[in-house]
Amino acid sequence: MTPLTGVLREAWELYKTYARHFLTISFLLYLGESVIVAVLTRFAGLTGTFTSWIVDLFFMFLLQAALVKAVQDVRDGRVDLGLRATLSAALPYVLPVAAASILASIAIVIGFALIIVPGLILLTFWSLIVPSIVVGGSPAMASFGQSWRLVRGYAWNVFGIYILVFLILVLFQLVLGAIFLALPTGVGSFISGVVAGTLISPFIALVVTLIYYRLTVVKAGEPTPPGGATYAA
Repeated sequence: MTPLTGVLREAWELYKTYARHFLTISFLLYLGESVIVAVLTRFAGLTGTFTSWIVDLFFMFLLQAALVKAVQDVRDGRVDLGLRATLSAALPYVLPVAAASILASIAIVIGFALIIVPGLILLTFWSLIVPSIVVGGSPAMASFGQSWRLVRGYAWNVFGIYILVFLILVLFQLVLGAIFLALPTGVGSFISGVVAGTLISPFIALVVTLIYYRLTVVKAGEPTPPGGATYAA
């Protein structure tokens, strides 16, 4: 049994237990981003397109930070931070999360462009940079090393979990696409994007954050609770 055994089950249980909280955060941010981007793209020309790109990035990084902060919050068995408090707590991390994520994305894309394998390695070892920043308080650049140290020794386990999550998400996207197939292309795409983002993002945040917590405990030399129990904050 590895320290990551049962992490998907734990993520699913927390998802179900706090679905209303997670989905509210995710839905409002996705809806707000989608509406603003749609308006800017439609009515503001080239400048609007560029502005919409900035808005899209801001909401994406805010969502990542907010969901990780929400996972951190509920691990004691209750919701202590409401929507506004969660967003306020996440805002200071948007810039470092953005800086680290953009740098990581560039390196990973280059890795994939070379021979694919380096991209997969970086994707796995740097997958914990967001919780390293939001939960661990690491600066943007230091989060790369922190994530690497946590994953080292468990890379195959982490990679295997991400493959399972990827397959689950692909199946979900296919089902969702079939449901909205009858709608006009633009409307269907808009609704599908909001719904998919709302439902998927919290689960991904749960998986990544729980992996971060479990590996942090292991690296600190503490025993792994049996049955994949939630770790104390």
